[in-house]
Amino acid sequence: MSELLHNLPLRAADRAPDALALHFKKASTTYAALARDINRFAAGVVSLGVGHQERVAIYLPKQPETVIAMFGAARTGCVFVPVNPILKPAQVAYILRDCNVRVLVTSPERATELTTTLNECPDLQHLVLVGDARFETTLPKIRVHAWSELLQASDSTPGHRVIDADVVSILYTSGSTGSPKGVVLSHRNMVTGAHSVASYLGNTFGDKLLAVLPFSFDYGFSQLSTAFHVGASVVLIDYLFSKDVISACARERVTGLAGVPPLWQQLADLDWPQEARESLRYITNSGGAMPVAILGKLRAALPKTKPYLMYGLTEAFRSTYLPPEEVERRPESMGKAIPNAQILVVRPDGTACAPNEPGELVHRGSLVSLGYWNDPVKTAERFKPTPNQPGGLVLTEMAVWSGDTVKMDEEGFLYFVGRRDEMIKTSGYRVSPTEVEEIVYATGMVTEAVAVGVPDAALGQAIVLVAAATPGGTADSARLIDECRKRLPQFMVPTAVVWRETLPRNPNGKFDRPKIAVEIREQFAVARS
Repeated sequence: MSELLHNLPLRAADRAPDALALHFKKASTTYAALARDINRFAAGVVSLGVGHQERVAIYLPKQPETVIAMFGAARTGCVFVPVNPILKPAQVAYILRDCNVRVLVTSPERATELTTTLNECPDLQHLVLVGDARFETTLPKIRVHAWSELLQASDSTPGHRVIDADVVSILYTSGSTGSPKGVVLSHRNMVTGAHSVASYLGNTFGDKLLAVLPFSFDYGFSQLSTAFHVGASVVLIDYLFSKDVISACARERVTGLAGVPPLWQQLADLDWPQEARESLRYITNSGGAMPVAILGKLRAALPKTKPYLMYGLTEAFRSTYLPPEEVERRPESMGKAIPNAQILVVRPDGTACAPNEPGELVHRGSLVSLGYWNDPVKTAERFKPTPNQPGGLVLTEMAVWSGDTVKMDEEGFLYFVGRRDEMIKTSGYRVSPTEVEEIVYATGMVTEAVAVGVPDAALGQAIVLVAAATPGGTADSARLIDECRKRLPQFMVPTAVVWRETLPRNPNGKFDRPKIAVEIREQFAVARS
């Protein structure tokens, strides 16, 4: 069996052509129809003369054409680049230029907004437009094609030869500093991830997954690949309010829901209809630690639903998961390695840490991506040879060194400590922001919280909490700090609280910690001057 990403939906179509693959608004797409359009899109791209491994960007909301274009580009031997639909023209243009995109699939409305910036993309040759709106082009070097016309090509047109080591996608990370980085993923990376995740989630053809996260986020895209691997169906939704997610779960009888901590924090306090409580077989969390207090609320609201707490890197897709049966015993744990991955905890010299000794998480195996697009310096910083294994075996394969500090207990369960660039150094101690945030959430006074270290002459860094009060609650700094004093050692207690209605998020839905940190440090620097 060839391990190629586009074969996931194509094989599902062979097995059960009439099974439903996608649900979008009030329409559904069978696997047979999805496979037909994937093949036609691939043939259409070949007819444009697009070469092997050239980049095809997709700048659309979650809709069937988005899925067809991604898997169709993979089918023809090109590289698909999903662009988060909430990005603005300047950010989109950066991605298009950075990876030399040859074809852009978007809507006429979005193309109109991009007109000026597309002129700054010298490698762009083809614009494929989805929808009926008109687009008046002023782009002399770019050929414009209607989606419907592109899919007129014969689906028997041969594509380029593809092997599992070929690049299939470039996913741009939000980046903690500087411009976004393009993580380069192979067919083998993404198919291994689909097999691995589906195995421990127990996915079957009867599942229906709700896709709420952007496909430009590896965690969001994996809802498609995992479902297609087993022939399950996916509900596509771009929600405005958190209650829309719950309504969709109930209406569509969703069995699997993936989210990030800010979304779970919003959902935890809402009422879940009986239909959702009955159908939802599991929920998953990644993109940051799930606060224990939030997890407790979700488990109370969804007593029949299994929670899977996960940790992952775009550079290695997914790394660990905590089985639901362990959640009661160790809710703070990020679990153990997922199938077909090895997770090491090492010191700076690469030697293995002792049990409960903090060290850097290193991930090895076929999930490790190929590096950063056109950035050998950053690639060399993060992708390094695998630490030598016991017994003297020297491995030359590259592993991803995460930059995250974790510790492993005597039973092999991992616990997140913090990112090296986010650790707060105060009063001679190294403090994990997530540890402070856990306690803050447990007070029940906030719905969102991020701890930041700001320069302080006496302490080195003082801990400042940025928080949003619970609905109907009060922004009472003195009371919140007093509650923290009751639950934390003095050196971990925030010295101040900055209240916001809501905290900024990056395009993947996570709290934008770098932005928050810069704003708070500037604010306190001005206050002290």
